[in-house]
Amino acid sequence: MLKKPTYTLFGERTILIAWEALISEAIIKDITQFEQLVQSEKSEVIEDSVIGYNSLLLIYKKAPDAAEIASLKTLYKRRTTSVDVENFLWKIPVCYDIKFGVDLEELAKGLQLTPEEVIQKHSNAIYHVYFIGFLPGFLYLGGLEKGLHFPRKATPRLAVSKGAVAIGGSQTGIYPQQSAGGWNIIGSTPISLFDISKEAPCFAKSGDKIQFVPIGLSEYASIMAQKGAYEVTKTLLHD
Repeated sequence: MLKKPTYTLFGERTILIAWEALISEAIIKDITQFEQLVQSEKSEVIEDSVIGYNSLLLIYKKAPDAAEIASLKTLYKRRTTSVDVENFLWKIPVCYDIKFGVDLEELAKGLQLTPEEVIQKHSNAIYHVYFIGFLPGFLYLGGLEKGLHFPRKATPRLAVSKGAVAIGGSQTGIYPQQSAGGWNIIGSTPISLFDISKEAPCFAKSGDKIQFVPIGLSEYASIMAQKGAYEVTKTLLHD
């Protein structure tokens, strides 16, 4: 059973709700259920909300008080009976060709695997989306198998390309735009993780799941040629 979260007035217009300091699918499910209920019931007073590994930050239009915390505690008791969160499994195409996976051979050698074994292990797993941060559209994913854990690069690159798929320590992820970065690049996806022109700029959300699907250079070029029209395959998840 999950421990009850704690509530803290945090800054001028925010309340920080904190769960046990664990990276846990049960905790993120609890957070996303509660966040959806809060957004539904308090849309007139809530300006925004931010989900973390084990926290939910509520940003109010006006400064909240202690009575608001009491109201949230009452609302929290209703989360499992009042909310049915819809989550999806997204299948993201990734080209692991050495043209993009510039660190793949070095990483494979360090793990005493072949590049093909790295690709197979990386694409066989189902990853859990915990939250979005660092960059708009950067998904914090859980589920990288221990056999693929590999240290970050000693000297980060100043410019990692948009779409680069990489491994850093015990994590894997996708750079949604060009940025500095110290993870080991093993491939690239031709899709955009963040598109400000769309109603939902980032298609995935906390609680969703991700699987990487290997593709070749020709399919990568074909998807790129669609200039954002490519629809990422998704499947509705059932508990």
